[in-house]
Parts: sequence; C-alpha cells; structure tokens
Amino acid sequence: MSRRELREQVFLLLFRVEFNELSDMPEQMRMFLEDDDVKRSDEDAAHITGKYDRIMENLSDIDRQLNEKAENWNVERMGKVELTVLRLALFEMQQDEEVPVSVAINEAVELAKKFGQEGSGAFVNAILAKFA
Repeated sequence: MSRRELREQVFLLLFRVEFNELSDMPEQMRMFLEDDDVKRSDEDAAHITGKYDRIMENLSDIDRQLNEKAENWNVERMGKVELTVLRLALFEMQQDEEVPVSVAINEAVELAKKFGQEGSGAFVNAILAKFA
C-alpha cells in the first residue's frame, strides 16, 4: 500500500473509536483487519495497528491540545470525521518523524474532503495551521 492508502486505513480504524467502547476496540481491530475487501500485507497491517496504538496512547494529550488551540470548539463538539482526521494529523505532525508537517496537513485536508462534509477541509486546515 502507498503511504496515502496506509494513512486512510489508520483513519478508518481510528474512526471506529467514535462509535465503540474502548474495551471493544480489540475486536473492532480484528474485524477491520480481517476485511476481505481490502488487501493488506502483514507489513501493512503492522504499520496500521502500530500507528493506531501510538495514537491511542497519546489520545488524551492530543485531545487536550486540540481543545486548547481550537477557539470556540472542543473535541466534544467537533464532527467525528474532522476530529479523527485532526487526531491523526496532529500525531503525525508531532510524533511521526517520517512525515513532514506540510505533508501531514495536506493529507489531513484531503481526508477531510473525502470523508467529511463541505467545509471539512477548510476547518481541518485552519485548526492544524495553529500547530504548524
């Protein structure tokens, strides 16, 4: 898979957090990885789950930072797509040395446009610009 495809897969797995109890996420991950419609190598699956795990380890700090920088917004009010994209992007910007900040922002905007509503890309871009 390309880096963009891997990022989208991490987003899709991370998005499930918004609809499931954290205790259910190991089962959600198993079902996600067993989806026969998506062909993932063992290396791809390891990358996806590894990044997901690192994001989840830092989730409370990521959400705290989003709450501090997003004026007149907090994570409880944000759309689920936008929140998930922001969590992934902020993690990449701060913790993933393989991803340049500009790439993390651009890819986040593209994910928001693909999965979000009209204006999602602009919202994500505005929030992430405060971290750049």
